[in-house]
Amino acid sequence: MLNDAFEALKKHDWGTDLGLLAPIEAGVTAAHGNAEAREELEKLLLAALQTEISLDAKDFVCRMLTQVGGPASAPILGGLLGNEHQAHMARYALERIPAPAAAQALRDALPGLSGKLKIGVISSLGNRRDAAAVPALSTLLKDENAAVSRAAALALGSIGTAEAARALHEFMPAADETKAAVVDAQFACAEALLADKKQQAALGIYQSLAGDAQSRLVRLAATRGMLSCAAKTA
Repeated sequence: MLNDAFEALKKHDWGTDLGLLAPIEAGVTAAHGNAEAREELEKLLLAALQTEISLDAKDFVCRMLTQVGGPASAPILGGLLGNEHQAHMARYALERIPAPAAAQALRDALPGLSGKLKIGVISSLGNRRDAAAVPALSTLLKDENAAVSRAAALALGSIGTAEAARALHEFMPAADETKAAVVDAQFACAEALLADKKQQAALGIYQSLAGDAQSRLVRLAATRGMLSCAAKTA
């Protein structure tokens, strides 16, 4: 039945019967905890992904790879990150595959991308909370494309490490919209650090946002953050 399902995958497209692919989904579910079965399914799925199947079929493959994908999936999915039609589903899989190679594939793609494709990868690195991406994202804060700069700021906020917070603190954006993104990201870092029981690091961020240079709402939020730090310390 599994072979029949992979044959059906070759002809699958939007509107065709998803039930024909059910044995693949069942196999992926059954492979949980079975490394050998996972690797075999990963090989079959990656082989299909590299053929001329429809975009909807490739979307299905990527969704299956989120459950059985490993290091072998990373370079193949990474190779799709520059394709405007396939980048989204490749990122979807790479965000969820736990292997470090998946994060590496996202980081490796950054220098060769621009515009929306670059922003997408930046967001995926943030979603993975990939601490190893902080140096690259810190550089992208200064990107001439304001949307890239804002995406880098928000990704650093999602990562939420002390190093990410430091990069945000040292960045001095000119545009108001970018400033707002940086402030939001700093608050996200503070919340992550506080949740990680790093009260002093979080307190330093809140204190930096409590000055007169900030808006009333930012100062108020910073004050609440400082009170939360005090409560955690008590």
